[in-house]
Amino acid sequence: MAVYSIRDLEKLSGIKAHTIRIWEQRYGIIEPQRTKTNIRYYEDDDLKFLLNIALLNKNGIKISKIAKMTRNEVAEKVAAISEINFEYGTQLDALTISMIEMDEFKFDRIVSTNIQQLGFERTMLEIIYPFLDKLSLLWLTGSINPVQENFMSYLIRQKIIVAIDQEPLPAGREYKKFMIYLPEGERQELSLLFMHYLLKSRKNHVIYIGQDISLGDLQDAHKIHKPDYIFTMITETFAKESIQSYIDRMAQYFEDTTLLLSGYQVVAQEVLLPTNARILRSLDQTINFLDDLK
Repeated sequence: MAVYSIRDLEKLSGIKAHTIRIWEQRYGIIEPQRTKTNIRYYEDDDLKFLLNIALLNKNGIKISKIAKMTRNEVAEKVAAISEINFEYGTQLDALTISMIEMDEFKFDRIVSTNIQQLGFERTMLEIIYPFLDKLSLLWLTGSINPVQENFMSYLIRQKIIVAIDQEPLPAGREYKKFMIYLPEGERQELSLLFMHYLLKSRKNHVIYIGQDISLGDLQDAHKIHKPDYIFTMITETFAKESIQSYIDRMAQYFEDTTLLLSGYQVVAQEVLLPTNARILRSLDQTINFLDDLK
């Protein structure tokens, strides 16, 4: 069973610690446990209930009214609001609840409804990516555990794969051919999969060779497919060589191919670009580049 401080509750719910204390005292919303040294702490059920309360309160329901509702009534009201209110904050809160509860059905309902209303690409850009940013912050501050993060990452991964599979393969000879991969030590698979979707949905041919790929393996695949573009992301610091050295070797090995480079290390460092390389500094810039290719 996880244990949370009031600051954890504040980060996860968006409700100030001072407000949570007032709700406890005035309405008895939740009741913290105390250690032998009288330090307040909260358990999983407290967090789940507070997240639901926070979502209702942010959607205009007064705390005095929420306090009179049973936990089942609160949960039912949250489910109803999540399905009809597509406001950014409401959807992020609903996804956070599904993560904390590790509730696959709740996650699927939220994401599937957004896809029906917004389309897959907008759901990723407006809901999933902001949620992943929040997830990273919560992970860094210790407010969630690896099991919860892995649970959500797996579900998001499955949604992207389904969306990729639903896009038809390009027909004719007018398409561009992209080879996409992650270097050794990189783990940004969700971003690479979404890049696969963006490319395929724009009628490009995509050769996805996965993560943890060496330049030797990349050379072998390149000889077979001869792509127009190679795309990769570099977010981690390389242990064996500098980013500049790695990019220079890529440019030498694949001089007849355009290299598309993204990721924190590429953007943050002063990289001298070879003539056949281009940096995509943001997701918006990447999408604009792909749209211009069309």
